[in-house]
Amino acid sequence: MPINYDELMALKNLDQKIAYGDREVMLYAYGIGMGANPMDEQELAFVNEAAAVPRPLKVVPTFASVAAWGATPGEMNLNRVMVVDGERDITFHRPLAVAANLLVDSRVLAVFDKGKDKGAVIRHQTVLKDDKGEKLATLVASRFARGDGGFGGPSEGQPEPHQVPSRAPDKIVEITTRPDQALVYRLCGDRNPLHSDPEFARKAGFPKPILHGMCTYGITCRGVLQTYADYDPSAFRQHVARFSSPVYPGETVTMELWKDGNVISFEAKVKSRGVTVIKSGKSVLG
Repeated sequence: MPINYDELMALKNLDQKIAYGDREVMLYAYGIGMGANPMDEQELAFVNEAAAVPRPLKVVPTFASVAAWGATPGEMNLNRVMVVDGERDITFHRPLAVAANLLVDSRVLAVFDKGKDKGAVIRHQTVLKDDKGEKLATLVASRFARGDGGFGGPSEGQPEPHQVPSRAPDKIVEITTRPDQALVYRLCGDRNPLHSDPEFARKAGFPKPILHGMCTYGITCRGVLQTYADYDPSAFRQHVARFSSPVYPGETVTMELWKDGNVISFEAKVKSRGVTVIKSGKSVLG
């Protein structure tokens, strides 16, 4: 069934009630690979509430991407087999608490038609608020619906991507993923079988299940946390990335980072396959 542009643009869902606790916070951190070294105290602060020496549990900033999992603008009626993440842009208004009751507003911002055989891009916004209505984070997601183009909608007007510097990177970090990482990360909410069912992945055009794009997104947040943010979640003001190619669980992600004032630009690659998996990445610290 082709996209109905007017119906899709009208989708919105306000003041959805969502709650989460420290279990979800720690599961997300573990899902993006933190805590692989059980003696790394800096990463343990995100996956372990501590006992012998009390310390506060930290929340990975990009936990915002799953904190309100299930809160949507409404049913988009897309070809699910062909849908992948295109881009994610989170603006952080205040650090997320270890546990919270949220009010969540979701709406469709724009729909772009790339052509009958080229798919469609749907941009939608999710605003996380505390139980008093104060903004905590604003998420803008681009969903690439590879099987839903050709509906006659606008093709122009998508925002220009962030440009990373042309000089050599200031830092390079390598982050290894686990072969079972998608099976862990899916427990944060995204049960899309593309990431867990080999036959479903083959029908979608992949040789085997791929890592969630949003898991790779969280991995890039880890890269900035450990290099330029001193493992301080409150330092993040924004985190943006475009997904350009999938990561397969078990691969090593190589991040290249550039620092210009409070702006950290980054790209991520899987060198073993010679592919760039994240482009136009940007973190704003403050």
